Amino acid sequence: MKLSSCVSWSAAAVGLPANTWPPILGLFKPVVVALTYLRRNRAQAESGETFGVSQPTISRAISGVTPLLGKALSGYVPTADELDGRAQYIVDGTLLPCWSWASHPELYSGKHKTTGMNVQIACTLSGRLTWISDPVDGCHHDTYCLSESGVLLTLDPGNWMGDKGYIGNGMITPIKKPMHRDLLDWEKEFNTQINKIRYIIERTVANFKTWRIMHTDYRRPLATFTTTISTVIALHFYATA
Repeated sequence: MKLSSCVSWSAAAVGLPANTWPPILGLFKPVVVALTYLRRNRAQAESGETFGVSQPTISRAISGVTPLLGKALSGYVPTADELDGRAQYIVDGTLLPCWSWASHPELYSGKHKTTGMNVQIACTLSGRLTWISDPVDGCHHDTYCLSESGVLLTLDPGNWMGDKGYIGNGMITPIKKPMHRDLLDWEKEFNTQINKIRYIIERTVANFKTWRIMHTDYRRPLATFTTTISTVIALHFYATA
């Protein structure tokens, strides 16, 4: 199904009128505008010059079409209960940055020294993306975010691998250096082998963040950020299906 048809169907499904997007752009152009914005985080004024309309018109197109894209493609997004309990997964968290809103200190990540939302991303040992969690405020630790997702409630954590941020969850993780001694040779070798496997999830995360809106500061109203994240996740799974 073409994206423009998906958007039209989704608008009707939720009872929205066809002019949810600016009528001056029709239907196809608002979809292009929204996709270009999400993929490249293109300045709205620049998009306005390209399409011969004002910046507010571009803003209305993005606001109108983005949630419809997410709804139309939501069926492509795997949920935690759809994961195979027999498979092995690698997980890592990543921060999706946004502007530093003074009234929202809960978005500040001490690890990354910036503000944003945290999502957990899982892939198989072959590098196939299998799951992305809902976003959580950036101030939280990866272990907290993974716990909030509920993904390990029905799955064996022994089949999951992560970095030191997931120690204590029953997962396969590197060995943390004890305070009273250095790591033994076999412990260092174990950590080396874990890290050689973990590069797979780092590559998967980097591939997801080719959606530049997930890699650079989010400039639109904060209230729209979670919807934008959900839409990009749906688009990413749709593109890789």
